[in-house]
Amino acid sequence: MPILNRAAEMQDEVAGWRQHLHQTPELNFDVFKTAAFVTEKLKEFGCDDVVTGLGKTGVVGIIRGRQGQGATIGLRADMDALPLNEITGKPYASTVPGKMHACGHDGHTAMLLGAAKYLAETRNFAGSVAVIFQPAEEGGGGGNEMVKDGMMERFDISKVFGMHNMPGLPVGQFAIRPGPIMAATAEFTITVKGRGGHAAMPHGTIDPIVITSQLVGALQTIASRSTDPVEAVVVSVTKFHAGDAYNIIPESAEIAGTVRTLRKEIAKKSEERIRTICDGLATAFGARIEVDYQANYPVTFNHADETVFASDVAANVAGDAHVHRGIQPVMGGEDFSYMLEARPGAFIFIGNGDTAGLHNPAYDFNDEAIPHGMSYWVKLAETALAA
Repeated sequence: MPILNRAAEMQDEVAGWRQHLHQTPELNFDVFKTAAFVTEKLKEFGCDDVVTGLGKTGVVGIIRGRQGQGATIGLRADMDALPLNEITGKPYASTVPGKMHACGHDGHTAMLLGAAKYLAETRNFAGSVAVIFQPAEEGGGGGNEMVKDGMMERFDISKVFGMHNMPGLPVGQFAIRPGPIMAATAEFTITVKGRGGHAAMPHGTIDPIVITSQLVGALQTIASRSTDPVEAVVVSVTKFHAGDAYNIIPESAEIAGTVRTLRKEIAKKSEERIRTICDGLATAFGARIEVDYQANYPVTFNHADETVFASDVAANVAGDAHVHRGIQPVMGGEDFSYMLEARPGAFIFIGNGDTAGLHNPAYDFNDEAIPHGMSYWVKLAETALAA
């Protein structure tokens, strides 16, 4: 099937919701205005149940089909924004300094609201649809909080599906793969403690800047010399702080960064190598090196059967030639991973066209994608819950 006529008719209305949300971005779990907007819409649509406060500020709407009892599937969107100053110049640009929807969560929320309105009107399925609106995807682990809050059990969700926009993929196209589709993430902070002194007399110091500079290079050997080349691992140092004066060697230096992997075994080995490298450099230079390593989101792992199902649904909407079923994994993280650990399901990308990249202050969600995303959600629900 092509995109739904009703989805095309609703595009302007749903784009209006999206642009409203874009103007009022909120961070992490503090998505109170966004959650209130979602709640108001779901009640207006006539959802059978609307539950708030899940995972702190998450919202779930339940829509029951007209064709008798059946399973419940979950459809998930994220609601939070990013701490960036927007530079798009759009008439609906963020009105909140230092906050913007630079990852398209405003579009995700709007598309799922549009699908919820359609499904509540038609109810052409058996069983129930749980539309899930999640806070704190951008580092807060809101997906994990909703799972820990008993969402899956409370609504008897049997399968769960997620969707994210992808800049560079043409509007009207989808991309997916079975197995790992997004990376596990971890963050580290490493503090090198040496002995400060006069910059003209370095022989009397233990220079933490020299040690830390060597550490930055040594960490790159985790990918280049400690990991099988066919495995995926990224170790990036993204912060380096040391010193305050031209003529003083400081007492300490600090670096921080991130590790991305596609397998638990590689994640574990990467942490071990970071600690071993730090211990070795500390011994070699007579310094103390402290490592704070925090594992974050797990691998986003698409289940085999559900991936085939989601791919086929996308093909029904977009045509098989416009569904890329074997894309390379993306090394970004995604906390829909927690929901996929709790229930079988699949995560798919939808084209955002030729736009600025995610997490860029010039990014904007492409409203032309709205009818494609709505049609995917509706067809997925109706097919999964066919009478």
